[in-house]
Amino acid sequence: MDKILIRGGKPLKGAVQVRGAKNSTLPLMAAALLGEQPCVLHNVPCLHDVFTMDKLLAEMGMTNEFTGRSMTLDATTVDSQVAPYDLVRKMRASFFVLGPLLGRYGKARVSLPGGCAIGTRPVDIHLKGLEALGARIAIEDGYVIAEGPLAGADIALDFPSVGATENLMMAASRASGVTRLSNAAREPEIADLAQFLNAMGAQISGAGTDLITIVGVDALGGAEHVVIPDRIEAGTFLVAGVATRGDVTVLNANAEHLASVLAKLRAAGAEIEVMGSRIRASAPDGIKAIDVTTQVHPGFPTDLQAQTMAMLCVADGASILKETVFENRFMQVAELVRMGADIELDGNSAVVRGVPALKGAPVMASDLRASAALVIAGLTAEKGETAISRVYHIDRGYERIEERLASLGAEIQRVRE
Repeated sequence: MDKILIRGGKPLKGAVQVRGAKNSTLPLMAAALLGEQPCVLHNVPCLHDVFTMDKLLAEMGMTNEFTGRSMTLDATTVDSQVAPYDLVRKMRASFFVLGPLLGRYGKARVSLPGGCAIGTRPVDIHLKGLEALGARIAIEDGYVIAEGPLAGADIALDFPSVGATENLMMAASRASGVTRLSNAAREPEIADLAQFLNAMGAQISGAGTDLITIVGVDALGGAEHVVIPDRIEAGTFLVAGVATRGDVTVLNANAEHLASVLAKLRAAGAEIEVMGSRIRASAPDGIKAIDVTTQVHPGFPTDLQAQTMAMLCVADGASILKETVFENRFMQVAELVRMGADIELDGNSAVVRGVPALKGAPVMASDLRASAALVIAGLTAEKGETAISRVYHIDRGYERIEERLASLGAEIQRVRE
């Protein structure tokens, strides 16, 4: 098992390339199940979650070829509509295959999902939506068994769930008639999926708003698509640069996708400069405390809450972070306190009182974004070495993070225990 070792106290400086969005790539790969011709994705990140989805699709018979940062997916060879437990349990996004399997083949048997332990995240919203489309749903032995045919319907989501919005968009693209999704998720990844599906021949409008209209079609073909930049990865590098009092530029980023994050960094005293697809953040004199409340898009993303908390551990003053999306997303707190952070929890809120500096310590990653928070904390620590174990979590969402941070001047390395 690998560890990441960090000796902090050095400002990060330089530029780093942002990879394709993990949270876009996974549903895009699942959507290729709908295609009756091969699909090609470009700007695909090399991540464990992508490899897990690749294995799952191959298990169902899909022919995939991954070359460089491009992936060709051919669903014409699919001969199974079963997504087994041993793969789905590893990653919640595996559940994205339910919608396209049901939409194209009229049947699916998909294991209930696993993934990071940051909250219950029930799949009820997915299943209620599919039932509204006419699917017959049963749960047997830990599997969702779904059968069609599907017909368009008006569906009001109880919560603007990203995963449910994506699953229902994919299923409805092959349903007969018109489907209207209200209270739909508005994240950039939703619009990216809709663009890909439309390139395959779907008729989807309104993606990126809270009302999405899908006109079902008889068949979808192939398409070629470039995955959007990963806004969470871009935000993580910018926060790391600010936390270390550095000067970091992210390349191949989309500032519109990060508007709420950039606003909070500016409020903390960071200097932000946007130059097309380049975003520069610097804070040579440090930052001041701010209050942050996570919200669904376009609000502040929950996937950047942990990293922001690590940054605020060394801010001037007391900050309040409120988590409204997931009920168990302060798992990084105990490890940050081990490093000298002053954090007090009260339900879904955390009071973070900034300290002059953190200290290196052995810590353990608990989930993907908490892992990134511990890396940022280690980069700011002015004494000792931070040793982060269970870094397989971070490999799910950040490609070779230690090499890319080292290119910015960090003293960081990966070692095998």
